[in-house]
Amino acid sequence: MHLLRTQPGGFVSDDNIADLGQTPAELVILCSGDSSLALLAEAAQQLPEDYPSLRLANPMQVQNHASVDLYVDQVLQYAKVILLSLHGGIGYWRYGIERLVQLAERGVTLILVPGDDRPDPELSGLSTVPAEQGERLWHFLRQGGRHNALQLYRCLASQWLGRDYAWDEPQTLPRTAIYHPAHSSPQLSHWQADWLAGQPVAALLFYRSHLQAANTAFVDVFCQRLQAAGLNPLPIAVASLKEPGCLAVVEDLLDEVQAGVILNTTGFAQSSPEAPHLRPFRRNIPVIQAICAQDNEPGWRDSEQGLGPRDLAMHIALPELDGRIISRPISFKDLAWRSERSQSDVVCYRAQPERMDFVAELAKRWVELASVANAHKRIALILANYPTRDGRIGNGVGLDTPAAALNILRALQSEGYPLDCALPDTGTELIQQLLGGVSNDLDSLDLRPCLQSLALDEYLAMFNDLPEANRQAVTERWGEPHSDPMFRNGRMMIAGLLFGLPFVGVHRARGFQRVPGAGYPS
Repeated sequence: MHLLRTQPGGFVSDDNIADLGQTPAELVILCSGDSSLALLAEAAQQLPEDYPSLRLANPMQVQNHASVDLYVDQVLQYAKVILLSLHGGIGYWRYGIERLVQLAERGVTLILVPGDDRPDPELSGLSTVPAEQGERLWHFLRQGGRHNALQLYRCLASQWLGRDYAWDEPQTLPRTAIYHPAHSSPQLSHWQADWLAGQPVAALLFYRSHLQAANTAFVDVFCQRLQAAGLNPLPIAVASLKEPGCLAVVEDLLDEVQAGVILNTTGFAQSSPEAPHLRPFRRNIPVIQAICAQDNEPGWRDSEQGLGPRDLAMHIALPELDGRIISRPISFKDLAWRSERSQSDVVCYRAQPERMDFVAELAKRWVELASVANAHKRIALILANYPTRDGRIGNGVGLDTPAAALNILRALQSEGYPLDCALPDTGTELIQQLLGGVSNDLDSLDLRPCLQSLALDEYLAMFNDLPEANRQAVTERWGEPHSDPMFRNGRMMIAGLLFGLPFVGVHRARGFQRVPGAGYPS
C-alpha cells in the first residue's frame, strides 16, 4: 500500500492508505455528505476565537481498515466529542464505526446520526448520549442553513465541551422554496421584478440540500447565464420530486408563471411502473436534465468514459425514463476553499459557464420550437443498427422497436404533424420498407436504390464548420468523404424513408468494420 493525501472531490482507492493530514482536536464532526461539510466549514468562520478546536472530515475518504486506523491514531483518539452523520447505515462504514465504539468505551462522547431524513435506530443506538439529544443534533444537520449550523456548534460546546453558549432549537426549512440570492425569505415577486417582459420563464429545479448547505453559487451563475440567453429564471429548491407535497408546490408555481421550459438538476426518475401513462409534470413543456456532476472537472476531462457510474445512472439512464432531454454537466464538485480552522478542504459544486451557456441556448431553442405549428416541424426517428446486419435494425432486448416507432408515427399524425401518407400496418412492414433502400449491409449496398442523400458540397460545408482538430481527427481515422462506402455519384447516401416530413432512418455504421472495435458501443 501507498500513503496518499486525499484530493478534494476525489477518493483514494482501496489499495492505498488515505491521509487526511489533520492534527488532533477536541471536537471532530464526520459527515458523509460534502454539502453538510461545506456548510459547517462556512459556519465555523463565525465561531468565537475561544471555541474548542474542531476538525471536519468525510468518512468516505477513509474507507479501508488501514486508512481508518491511521485517522484514529492521528486525530480521533484525542477527541473529546465525535459526531458522525452517515448515509446508508452502519454497513457503509462498518469498520470505522467499530473503532469509534472502542473510543467511546474509553470515554469519548460519541454521537451517531443518519445522513438523510430516515431514522436509523441501529446506528443511533450506538451513541453515548440520550436519544433526544442525538435527535436534536440530527435535526440541526438535516434542516441545514447557516443558523442551524451555528446552533449545532453552540449546542455541542455547551452540552459536552464545558462552554456556556446560548443556543436555539433547530429551525425547520420548507421542503420546497423559491430561491433568490439577494433575499433571505424570497417570494415570487422578487424574481418577477428582475424579469424582462415577453421572455419565457425557465424553472430551475435543484436539491434543497444545496440551499441547506449554502452551496448555491452555481445556481446564481446558471441564473445569470439563462438571463443572458433571453430567459427569465425561476430557481426552486426541492427536497424530492417524488414527494407529492413538493411536486404539488412546483406544479402550482409552473402554472402561475406559465413556465415555458423546466431545467432539472435533481437525479433519478419520477416515473412509476404502477402509473406508466402519468406525465411527470402537469404542465406539457420540455424538461431538460442539466447535470450537476459528482466528480471533479479534471477527473471528468481525463476520463475516456466522461461521467462516472453514479452520474450516468442518476442523471442520464433514470431521467430518460421520464422522457427528459439529457444535456450536459453544468457544474462539478471541486475545491472551493481551505478551512484552516477545521483543517478541511471545502468541496462544493463549481459552475462551468461554457456548458451552462450551451444548456441555456438549448432551453431557449426548445421554447422557440414549441411556438412552431406542428405542421411545420421536421421530426427524425433513428433506429439503432448494431451489429450492422439488416436483421438487427431496431434491435432491442425485450423491446419491439419497429412497433414503437410505428406508434410514434401514428401519434405524430394524430397531432397534426406533416405526415400525409399511408403508414405501414405493422413494425415488420416498416422494416421491410426500410430494407428496400440502402442500409449498412456492404454486400448489397451497390445493388439497392437510395431515396435520401446529401450533396458532397453540402456535406463539406457542414464538416468545415467543425474545429480543425476535429476535422483532422476524422480524416486521419476514416479517410476522405469520397472514399466512404456511402458515397455514390457525388452524394452521401442516407439510409431511411420519409413519411411526409417525418423521417425514419437507420443509424449509420461506425466505421463499416474498417477499424476493429470501432463499431462497439461505448
